[in-house]
Amino acid sequence: MPPSRLAPTDLYLLREGTHSRLYEKLGAHPAQEGGVRFAVWAPNAARVWAVGDWNGWSDADALAPREDGSGVWEGTAAAAQPGHAYKYRILTPGGEVLEKADPFAFQAEMPPATASRIWAGAHDWGDGEWMAGRARRNGLDAPIAIYEVHPGSWRRGEGGRFLNWRELAPLLADYVNDLGFTQVELMPVTEHPFYGSWGYQTTGYFAPTARYGTPEDFMAFVDHLHRRGIGVILDWVPSHFPTDAHGLARFDGTHLYEHADPRQGFHPEWNSAIFNYGRNEVRSFLLSSALFWLERFHIDGLRVDAVASMLYLDYARAPGEWIPNVHGGRENLEAVHFLRELNTAVYREHPDAFTVAEESTAWPMVSRPVGMGGLGFGMKWNMGWMHDTLDYMAEQPVHRKWHHHRLTFSLVYAFSENFVLPLSHDEVVHGKGSLLGRMPGDDWQQFAGLRAMLGYMWAHPGKKLLFMGGEFGQRREWTHDGELEWWVTDLSGHGGVQRWVRDLNHRLRDEPALHRVDFSGAGFEWVQADDEDHSVYAFVRQAEGAPPVLVVSNFTPVPREGYRLGVPRAGTWEEIANSDAASFDGAGWGNFGAVETAPVPAHGRPQSLVLTLPPLSTLYLRGPLSNGATT
Repeated sequence: MPPSRLAPTDLYLLREGTHSRLYEKLGAHPAQEGGVRFAVWAPNAARVWAVGDWNGWSDADALAPREDGSGVWEGTAAAAQPGHAYKYRILTPGGEVLEKADPFAFQAEMPPATASRIWAGAHDWGDGEWMAGRARRNGLDAPIAIYEVHPGSWRRGEGGRFLNWRELAPLLADYVNDLGFTQVELMPVTEHPFYGSWGYQTTGYFAPTARYGTPEDFMAFVDHLHRRGIGVILDWVPSHFPTDAHGLARFDGTHLYEHADPRQGFHPEWNSAIFNYGRNEVRSFLLSSALFWLERFHIDGLRVDAVASMLYLDYARAPGEWIPNVHGGRENLEAVHFLRELNTAVYREHPDAFTVAEESTAWPMVSRPVGMGGLGFGMKWNMGWMHDTLDYMAEQPVHRKWHHHRLTFSLVYAFSENFVLPLSHDEVVHGKGSLLGRMPGDDWQQFAGLRAMLGYMWAHPGKKLLFMGGEFGQRREWTHDGELEWWVTDLSGHGGVQRWVRDLNHRLRDEPALHRVDFSGAGFEWVQADDEDHSVYAFVRQAEGAPPVLVVSNFTPVPREGYRLGVPRAGTWEEIANSDAASFDGAGWGNFGAVETAPVPAHGRPQSLVLTLPPLSTLYLRGPLSNGATT
């Protein structure tokens, strides 16, 4: 029998909960002597076999338990080869026979089939230039505009079939580069049995879904985007997993990966199992999954899903349906420990990558270093900004003055975390309609309102994320069955939104004031925050050594002429972006390209501008480098 792949150090780290490369040790790996070496953690199993295509799914290849008490079973199947489908057949202590997919499988069968596949492929990477320079592109001072994509419904092939990764790569890269987004974020591509879960019910934590091709195909996809200057972020789901019979639930006949008590181990909102973060081997499994995607697939960042559900023991539970922690509190101390370990490992091994938390509460210091007492994420989704902004925009313009400070409130806490501003898939599903459909009024007002909101978003402190379809104002609610309504981009209004998003992305890249200081109050200054009667907001974005940018939004359908605003510098302020421009299918109101300051005090500043504010619009005006200077 070939020697075990598990060294004493591996077993120590596995038991400690800090092993971050278990995928090199467990699972199915071709052996140098021939055949395939299998290893699986199933400490409570009575017997384990590797069954698959090579042995007619028989009990011919039994695995043996290690004698060190680790709970790992291993053995070699001499006839097994890459490409073969396989599972682990497990005899439980109670005499039940289970057939489980490999938790560490690198490839899976095409759903609805559920077996794992032996994989030993490779990819000849050509993204060395990207990898060498990605620290700069992923930096907190970088312009970051993320395009969120569901691969199965962005575009489809003939007959409505899924595009594979190699087909998708050039199409997506061309589109993302044309519109100026800096990264794409893929909704989970880890293997999942139910397509309608959008990947958030994961069974294969080391396998890209077979729906879009092989692991090599996905590597080629990432490589292609990198060569085209585009980063790739993955949604990753360590918060819960489905209870499908072939998956992790009751893996060896016991609650191995999940808590046994449903008050801890079952998620009532998603009907799924919750990982037991207090079990060291489970933490090693999840750490290894995270590092796997960064190392083997060159992924640039992980957006960690449903962090709030991990942090709170009473999440989505009524009184009496949860178990307090050892201090009597509602905080999940084991999950906190795991998240800190996760972020420590990611930034230790890949300091040029990043992590983002989808955390919907006010948990403190989510994006602050572990050494400071934080959770260690690089960034956090700003769910409060999202809800306040969409709620405000849904109001009829005549009523917005009564809700004026929904928009200003985000600046009270904007620099408490490193925020991403998300308009994600969650905002265009389950009866919520589309972003365009949330704008009140007739067609003209809806398109103008959407452009104005996006202009405000792109100037607000924080990195940007927009779900596919929002960039051209798709009117239909998103559905995973079928592709986006691409045909509408040729229509007036939709094409204007698309061109406006393209312009915003290029402004974000070109103007350091709009991206360099996103996470400090030094980069933001209110000019007008209290004009409720006119629903006008004005602020300045600034960065040392760069021209400041004045941002003005008028969220009523009434143009405002002769509107005076104080500015920090004297000289010419160039109108560099106007959501009402005719090129974006607007009405064409504006300021003829530039406005000169006058020595008239306003808003606490000695110099001011007199502007025309188009209806339902956002303007960007770039100021001089210094008083009286030109840009």
